[in-house]
Amino acid sequence: MKSERDPSQALQVSRLRKDAVGLWGVLFMTMATAAPITAMVGNVPIAVGFGNGANAPAGYMVATVLLTLFSVGYVEMAKHITSTGAFYGFISHGLGRVVGLASGVAVTWTYMIFEAALVGIFAFFCADLLGSLLGLRVDWIFLAALMLLVNGILCHFDIELTSRVLGIALVLEIAMLLLMAVAVLFHGGGAQGMSWESINPVNAFKAAEGIPKATAGIGLFFAFWSWVGFESSAMYGEESRNPKKIIPQATMISVIGIGALYTFVSWMAIAGTGAAESVRLAQNPATGSEIFFTPTRVLLGDWAVIVFKILLISGSFACGMAFHNCAARYSFALGREKLFAVFGSTVGRSHEIHGSPYIASFVQTLFASTLVLVFWLMGKDPYADLYAVLAILGTMAIMIVQTLCAFSVIAYFHFGGNESRRHAHWFKTFVAPLIGGVGMIYVTHLLWINKEFAAGDSATSLLFRLIPWLVAASFLTGACIALYFKYFDKDKYDIIGRIVLK
Repeated sequence: MKSERDPSQALQVSRLRKDAVGLWGVLFMTMATAAPITAMVGNVPIAVGFGNGANAPAGYMVATVLLTLFSVGYVEMAKHITSTGAFYGFISHGLGRVVGLASGVAVTWTYMIFEAALVGIFAFFCADLLGSLLGLRVDWIFLAALMLLVNGILCHFDIELTSRVLGIALVLEIAMLLLMAVAVLFHGGGAQGMSWESINPVNAFKAAEGIPKATAGIGLFFAFWSWVGFESSAMYGEESRNPKKIIPQATMISVIGIGALYTFVSWMAIAGTGAAESVRLAQNPATGSEIFFTPTRVLLGDWAVIVFKILLISGSFACGMAFHNCAARYSFALGREKLFAVFGSTVGRSHEIHGSPYIASFVQTLFASTLVLVFWLMGKDPYADLYAVLAILGTMAIMIVQTLCAFSVIAYFHFGGNESRRHAHWFKTFVAPLIGGVGMIYVTHLLWINKEFAAGDSATSLLFRLIPWLVAASFLTGACIALYFKYFDKDKYDIIGRIVLK
C-alpha cells in the first residue's frame, strides 16, 4: 500500500520550543486546568444539595472509572500522534478531515471562552475576600484585568516559567485540601463518624432522600464537570521531552490522581461535617462551602479557613492561566496550517527566542479581554453570568469533542491504514474507548437536561438560550471550511490536522 504523502513538507512550519518541559511540568499544567480546590468547593455542595446527597463521593468514583477508560484510548492515540492540536489532530486522523476541522474550530473556541469564565470566578472570589478580610471594595473588572495581563505575559515567555507558577499554585491547593481531609480522617470523622455509604459506587445513582427535585444525574454531571481540561496534556507533546512516553504518563496520572483526590477529599468533607448537616448546608448557596470550611475551622482553626479562601483565588487563577495556554496552542495549531488568511501569517508563528505561541497568546488575551469587558459593561455578575453561562457553553462543546475523540480512536486503529491497524488492541483501542465514548454521550445528555439548573438565575438570559446554537455554529463553521477546501483547494484540505511532530 502506498504511504500517505506528508503535506506539511510543503509549508515552512513554526515549532514550539522542543524539550521545554518534563513530566512534572506537563502534570502541573494539565492538573491546573481541573482546578482541584475550585472544583471541590464549587461543585461538591451542588452535588450534595441537589444531586446524590451524601453519596456525592461515589459519583466521583464512577466518573474516575469512566474517564480512565476514555483515557486508555486517548493515550494510545497520543503514542502515535504528537499534535499541539490534540483533539483536532486525533479526530482528523481518526474520523477524517471534515470532522477534524469541525472539532478543531469548536474546541479552540471552547478553550478561548474558558479563560474568560475563569477570569470571572477569580475576580468574584478575590473581590469577596478583599471585602471580608480587609474591608476593601474593589470593582471586579480591575481584578479581572490584572489576571488577563499576567496570563498574557507568562504565556509570552518560556513555557517552563508558566509550569513553575502553575506548579506552585497546584501544590498549595492540593496540600490545603489534603490537610483538611487527613485531619478529618485521623479524627475519625465528625459527630456521626465516617460515612461509609458515601463511597459505595451503587449509591452514585441514587438521588438524595427528602430533597424535592434532587436527581442523581445532577450529582454525576457536577462530578464529571470537575475534570474539564484534564485532556490538555496531549497539546504539550511538541514541547515535552520524550512525548511518546511523557504525555501518556501525564494523562493517566492526572485522571486517576485527580479522581482519587476528589473522591477522598469530598468523602472526608462530608464525614467531617456530617452527612445530614452537609445536605442541609448545601441547600443554600451561601452556606454550601461550609461543607469544607466547617471541618477545617473545627479541626485546624480559623487561620486555615482564611488560607483556604486565599487558595481558592490562586487555584482559579492557575486554572485560567492553564486555559489561556490551551487556547493559545489550539489557535497556533490551526494558524500554522495556514487554512485561514489572517491566521496564516500571524497566529501560526512561534517566538524566535522563547519558542512560545506568542501571537496566538496575544490574540487570546484580546479575545478574553473583550468578552470580559462586554459582560462588565452590561452590568453582569462575574460569577452567576460570566462564569456560570460561559462554563456551561464551553463544557457542552468539549463533551461533544471528547465523544468524537473516543470514537476516532476506534476508527484510527481498526479502520485506518495498515500501519495503524497493526497496533490495534481489543481493549486499549476498542473496548475502553467505546465505553468511554458511550459514557461521554451520557454525560452530555446529563448536561443537556440539567443545563437550566446549572445556570441558575442566568437561565433566562439570551446568551444561555443561544448556547446550543452557538455550539452547533462552531462545529458547522469548521465543517463548511473543510468541505470548501475538499472541493476547491485540495492542497489546503490535505494539510488539515496533518502537522504533527515526527
